[in-house]
Amino acid sequence: MSEKRSIVVKIGSALLANSDLLTPRFGFIQRLLEDVTRLRSEGYNVILCSSGAVALGLRIVGETPENAGVSDKQAAAACGMPLLLNAYKQVGHEYGFEIAQVLLTLSDFEHHRRFLNTRNTVHRLLEAGVVPIVNENDSITTEEIRVGDNDRLAAKVAQMVGAKDFVILTCVEGLYDRNPDEPGAQLVEQVEDVGAYMAATTGKSTLGTGGMTTKLKAANMAQEAGCTTYIANGEHERPLSMVLSGERRCTKCLPHPNPLSGKDSWIANRLQMAGSIEVSKELADALVTEKRSIQREDVVAMDGDFTRGDVLHLYDSDGVERARGLSDFTSEELRVMIVNPDAPAERLLGYKTKGEVIRANNLVMLETRHLLWDAPAGMAQA
Repeated sequence: MSEKRSIVVKIGSALLANSDLLTPRFGFIQRLLEDVTRLRSEGYNVILCSSGAVALGLRIVGETPENAGVSDKQAAAACGMPLLLNAYKQVGHEYGFEIAQVLLTLSDFEHHRRFLNTRNTVHRLLEAGVVPIVNENDSITTEEIRVGDNDRLAAKVAQMVGAKDFVILTCVEGLYDRNPDEPGAQLVEQVEDVGAYMAATTGKSTLGTGGMTTKLKAANMAQEAGCTTYIANGEHERPLSMVLSGERRCTKCLPHPNPLSGKDSWIANRLQMAGSIEVSKELADALVTEKRSIQREDVVAMDGDFTRGDVLHLYDSDGVERARGLSDFTSEELRVMIVNPDAPAERLLGYKTKGEVIRANNLVMLETRHLLWDAPAGMAQA
């Protein structure tokens, strides 16, 4: 891949689709791609993560944003995606560059081999001077197997390509210390710990699926990978370059000074929980200073149906998430081992194994810089 600096740009539906007519906002797309051209001339690789397909297809299937169900949105995505890509393609040609569509599902991010294959595809497009336009494949995904919001999808793309800059274009100037409609609300111009502001992030647009909460979750993922996140209003003549140059107000989320490696970042930053295990608080505390594997006898409880290679969330006995790591067993195998603690693992499973649930080099401790997930309600006790 080129050594150019990569920037990932997430564009919200309300910027791309007219809220009344549900048609493409060509004026905005023109300004956006003119600025993309400017950044490309300055040596940037630009990847767009674009919402808008569902919004643009609703009129075609005869639905409104307020009344559309899951199947309506799937059909709308199938109708709206050609409209969205055609708008990008028409304007892109004015500026002399090609675009490519990259449709992804949750599995493309959560399964490591597919994650790497997707990364290779995006890198090859960038080498060819093509601007990738990434979106979730909304026409085939269901609520159970979808990413759910393009903010976190875009953050995973930023992590995937090693981007140094991640811009989230929305309809407000950035993060406020309270609901921006409240008197006295102040723009937060710089953030180190996004967790301190999660309580202030309620509300979302009619056309979009994510509010400020998902934007901060996305920013946290990017921070872990050493990427600076900007949350900014897209309604400007130069929606991207003025943000990067500091010429206008926005919220800047600073990258962590000691970012995780690519592998550890992939393990630690999840879009969906495949499964979880519980260990004693004493063991969890010891893991902070002593890097060791999680053995079958360490597991107090478990939850979920997972396969070998899925990422497990590790909780202590107080219900606090402490680490995430790759499972060496399926959920069925682990259940068999923990309910038969005195039987050799090899005899129970029928193959040679050390009984390591998570190997030490596949375990990532979560520090205060991570947003933690709540423990599942019904974890089965061993």
